[in-house]
Amino acid sequence: MSKESLLPLLTGHVLTHGLGQASLRPLAQAAGTSDRMLLYHFGTKERLIIDLLSHVAGLYSAAIDAVMAEGERPATRQALMARILEQNADPAFAPFMMLWWEIVGGAARDLPGYRAAAEAMVGELLVWLEGHMPAGDPDPAGGARYLLTVIEGTMMLAAVGHGETARQGLLAGGLLPT
Repeated sequence: MSKESLLPLLTGHVLTHGLGQASLRPLAQAAGTSDRMLLYHFGTKERLIIDLLSHVAGLYSAAIDAVMAEGERPATRQALMARILEQNADPAFAPFMMLWWEIVGGAARDLPGYRAAAEAMVGELLVWLEGHMPAGDPDPAGGARYLLTVIEGTMMLAAVGHGETARQGLLAGGLLPT
């Protein structure tokens, strides 16, 4: 087995079961190997978490890219945001969203590997958003940061049962069409 062949097996496990306490034994069992072999391939538990979450982020990005490729490039920031929020609300994306909130919680608790993984994932999301801003956007970098902030807040409110609160806020701010 190689690091590259282990990552899809580990990804399937964390998307189904979450990271939990990120114990090596359940991860190794899911990959059909031992915890020692995981450490052999990844070096440390923290590196394993970072590499695994980076792999998951790549899968998420590829799925979003596929959705974005299905239609024309959004003409406005609001249209881009609406497409992303719609996609994230799709039940097929629920495992990614649940894992994301677990990562955020782990980063907030300063668990090993979580903050570095979350920082890397947010960095990748910002690059992705900047590259998908509407043609002619006057400030793609600033717009990407703005949209990420609004999208994350909207998703967080939905995750805690306040999706309607988020929708009303977006409407009040002129970020959704009435």
